[in-house]
Amino acid sequence: MSAILPPSEQVWWKTPVGKEEIVWIALALTWCLIMFAMMPIWHVYGKQNLSNEAYKTTPVQYEAKVKAMVEQHTIRTQSVGEMDVPVVAPPAGSDVYILGRLWSWYPMLEFKKGESYRLHLSSLDWQHGFSLQPININLQIVPEYETVITITPDTSGEFTIVCNEYCGILHHTMLGKIYVTE
Repeated sequence: MSAILPPSEQVWWKTPVGKEEIVWIALALTWCLIMFAMMPIWHVYGKQNLSNEAYKTTPVQYEAKVKAMVEQHTIRTQSVGEMDVPVVAPPAGSDVYILGRLWSWYPMLEFKKGESYRLHLSSLDWQHGFSLQPININLQIVPEYETVITITPDTSGEFTIVCNEYCGILHHTMLGKIYVTE
């Protein structure tokens, strides 16, 4: 066989393959299988990827859930600029709602260390970025979708929620707080 033959007379699977090519194909296939296996392994054991759920909702429905939670579990208010923002301490294991809107996260939350909570997030207006610092949890929060993550705080302290998706002229002021107590 020769590469000089016209395509109609060539049978590609009968063309001999050099040893160097076989080695490179074997190395590439092995590396692909390793990378393929690492994706689910890293998801489970890497402790970096959040497993979340998402549900279709409307801003009106979601805001009603947030207001009901705030009315039921508010423990105090905190002044932020000219506004008084409620600080909510829901019971462990409960559903907790926080919403993003121009240019604030509402309400502030207080969790107990070592307890699990189902944190629901949604936006009433634009796409926002939920970035919990200094832990570096990052999520895209989109209107008409309710994103749910299960969190279990393992350190106490004050954590800041930052919008990391540009949402308008006062984007830099869009901050929230999560307090974790012993």
